[in-house]
Amino acid sequence: MTIDAEKHGNLRRRIAELGPWFHNLRIEGIETAPDHFLGDYPSFKWRHFKEAVPADLKGWSVLDIGCNAGFYSLEMKRRNADRVVAIDTDPHYLRQAEFVAAQSGVDIELRQMSVYDIAQLKEKFDLVIFMGVLYHLRHPLLALDLLREHVVRDLMLFQCMQRGAETIPELANDYDFSERSIFDRPDYPKLFFIENRYAGDPTNWFIPNKAAAEAMLRSASFIILQNPEPEVYLLGCGERDCAIEIPSVVSRSNAG
Repeated sequence: MTIDAEKHGNLRRRIAELGPWFHNLRIEGIETAPDHFLGDYPSFKWRHFKEAVPADLKGWSVLDIGCNAGFYSLEMKRRNADRVVAIDTDPHYLRQAEFVAAQSGVDIELRQMSVYDIAQLKEKFDLVIFMGVLYHLRHPLLALDLLREHVVRDLMLFQCMQRGAETIPELANDYDFSERSIFDRPDYPKLFFIENRYAGDPTNWFIPNKAAAEAMLRSASFIILQNPEPEVYLLGCGERDCAIEIPSVVSRSNAG
């Protein structure tokens, strides 16, 4: 066996030891999740909206929330981001991300942290990535409020699974207490609650339709700049509603 073949075999074994993988990454030509049920994920999705992110992020700071194995963190470093902080609650994924960063020769600051704890970072970032996390949270609107208040300086790249109607209705700002029929419209903003499991996952809690996803973002004082791909948004920061009370720090034991 040649040295290269031995090195390749050791790398393949290490990738297998770190499994299972949710992000399909390519490390020295070896795919980490070649049989992913979504296909070449998340690469195939990224190709459809990557132009929404500036090609050169030199001088930018990036926060990747729910980083998993670090696909998006790695892509931001490839775009010359000066600093990337990546957080996840799952140490299994953080071990994968640490391995991927080391193999790629890039510096990514990894922390085990919940989205509810982000005030502890005491820092705002030029770009926040919040992809595929919201529907896993028991308190989704609180999470959006905390993001807007504590870590988003300029832009946020956001994705959330959506189900139900995909049209955006024209709605009045207020309705009389006697009005009931509006709530029966399929395209009225709806947040579907999953009591048990969806797609075999007990952490899928709330899934919005398109109208609800966009309404929640606006309610948290984000501005929708682009919707380059279904379920994906590039957001800016709007003015905060003075009626919204934002807690500075939320204990995980209280947030769930």
